[in-house]
This record gives sequence, C-alpha cells and structure tokens, in this order.
Amino acid sequence: MKIKLGPADFAEKEMRGYEVGNRNVCIAKINGRYKGLDDWCNHAGCLLSGGRIEDNLVICPCHEVGFDLDSGKNETSPGIADDQTVVKVDVENGQIVIEDPTGK
Repeated sequence: MKIKLGPADFAEKEMRGYEVGNRNVCIAKINGRYKGLDDWCNHAGCLLSGGRIEDNLVICPCHEVGFDLDSGKNETSPGIADDQTVVKVDVENGQIVIEDPTGK
C-alpha cells in the first residue's frame, strides 16, 4: 500500500520527519531526488530529521553518526549504531509517496 505524505516542495538538502502509523520516517531531498530512512536513530533514538545532510549522508543530531541516504549504511561509526532501514520514496502528482513501512 502506498502512503501520501505531503507536497514534494522541499528545498535542496531539506529533511522532514513524518509519523506513519507507529513508525517515523525521515524524507530528504538531495541532488534533486527524494530519499527516505527510518527517522529514529537506532543508536540513541534521536530523530534523524533534526540533523543535517553532508554529501549523501544524514548526520544524527545527537552523536554525529552518518547514514547513507541510498543504502542506510552507517558510514561514520560502525559498531556504534546499526544501519538504518531505507524507505522507497516516489513523487506522484507533486506528492511524496512511500510504500507503507509497517508492511500493511
């Protein structure tokens, strides 16, 4: 099932967090493309959407762990935090659309 999150009107390197059921999703725009990850950093539960983007990494605001926006891989601090789950993001009719991350 696809879920519409809202308008695809992000500025370059902007991130927003969305609640989707019992999950939080971080959507980012980089190099003109929308990408998504679980928003809760698995290290300390901080919201990645409150961090920043450097190159193709979202940097957690709490402990500076950097996760690749394409793969979810922890690129900066292996052993400190696991990789993040990637969320597939599309734009349809000007709206950000994701596959339901809860599997419903």
